Amino acid sequence: MNTSLWNKFVKYLYSARQWYRETPERALEQAYEAALAIKAIEDEHFGGQPIGDRAGDYGYSTLSYFKSDLQQYLKVIQTRMVEFHASRYFLELPQRVAAQPKAGVLGDRYQKGLGINTKDRASLIFEKLEFIDRVLSKYIYGKSTAIVPIDRRKNVPVNSKNGSPQPYQNNSSPNSNQSDADEVDTYIDEVSLLPRSLLGTLNRITKELDPLAEEEVVKNFRNSKIKTVISLRFILLLILVPLLTNQLTKNFIVGPIVDRVRTQNNAALFINIDLEEEAFKELAKFEQHLKFQTLIGKAPSISSEERKKLVEEKAIELAEEYGHESSGAIKNIFADLISCVTFVLVLLSHKKEIEVLKSFMDDVVYGLSDSAKAFVIILFTDVFVGFHSPHGWEIVLEGVSRHFGLPENRQFIFLFIATFPVILDTVFKYWIFRYLNRSSPSAVATYKNMNE
Repeated sequence: MNTSLWNKFVKYLYSARQWYRETPERALEQAYEAALAIKAIEDEHFGGQPIGDRAGDYGYSTLSYFKSDLQQYLKVIQTRMVEFHASRYFLELPQRVAAQPKAGVLGDRYQKGLGINTKDRASLIFEKLEFIDRVLSKYIYGKSTAIVPIDRRKNVPVNSKNGSPQPYQNNSSPNSNQSDADEVDTYIDEVSLLPRSLLGTLNRITKELDPLAEEEVVKNFRNSKIKTVISLRFILLLILVPLLTNQLTKNFIVGPIVDRVRTQNNAALFINIDLEEEAFKELAKFEQHLKFQTLIGKAPSISSEERKKLVEEKAIELAEEYGHESSGAIKNIFADLISCVTFVLVLLSHKKEIEVLKSFMDDVVYGLSDSAKAFVIILFTDVFVGFHSPHGWEIVLEGVSRHFGLPENRQFIFLFIATFPVILDTVFKYWIFRYLNRSSPSAVATYKNMNE
């Protein structure tokens, strides 16, 4: 009995060890199958070109379907290649290649007479790596997963905006800074005998003479129209759904619960000291107003008992008013939390619409003239980080504090005004220097001239 258990345990350990030793081949095989799936989509639906290059042939929904599959396959390739490299690091693949394959995922194939020897097996692995790298080079720039360098001249990615080729960036050096490589966005223009403007004019004339040009223009217009409708509808959805959720939950769910709990527990009338002081000031002002009206003869003289009764009625009225305001502050907290959760759920359930909205906003922003861009930038910077912005931030913070029933903290408000606009101004300047200066230099020049 003990011998049988020991044999089962040894067999289990051997199977686990064999499964672990076959991890590189298994991960590589899955990545290779995902790359084959991408290549099949390219050949069948895009004429061998990268997915999305022939967007005019398909509508938005069809193109989104292909891009969704592409993202899934790319994620599988990246995950499996990380698994491949990590397992290779511990198992030393070159030594395993030289060894005789055993039973397993790939070993069974060799033992069943496929006629693949050790050298063929090594070359097969290298060919799969090269094929995966060739597919990835069209979509992920500067991130090579293959051990064997491939011919860069055959795999030059194409810029989807202007059709100009982009150089393949090799960041396989251990000293290369990956974060800097991801941010580098410069392109080396291909040397040509003719000016680019002349070539662009010739290309435009060629497109205009194309018999299918009119159909392509109509398709582009329809796609643009669909993009605009989807973007505006999604913006309204982002605004209306949280607002409706806030009002419904506040009036029909959170409100009755808060009122019942405060009534049963005899909660404090004032939620903070600021509301209490405000009520006292209003009551004192009412009492002084009665006395003043009596002294100047605008109101008939009343006895002290009648004046006391009027003051008591005013106090009861103020108690009800500020009691509702205190309850409203508590309701606002829970209702706003539910609205935020609803907003996040809308974003998570409409990822495709977010991509369309981002594309729509890019078209709107980058479609503005240079003077319009400079005007919008100056407007935003002056409102949020300009000379008069501290007064606006002070009003906003006081309103937020009152909305949630928080006591007004002048020190926190002054600290916020002294730090946050400075950080925001730094972000604005960095964005102008880092991105706008590269995408629209003339807009930056116009901004500087208008700002001066």
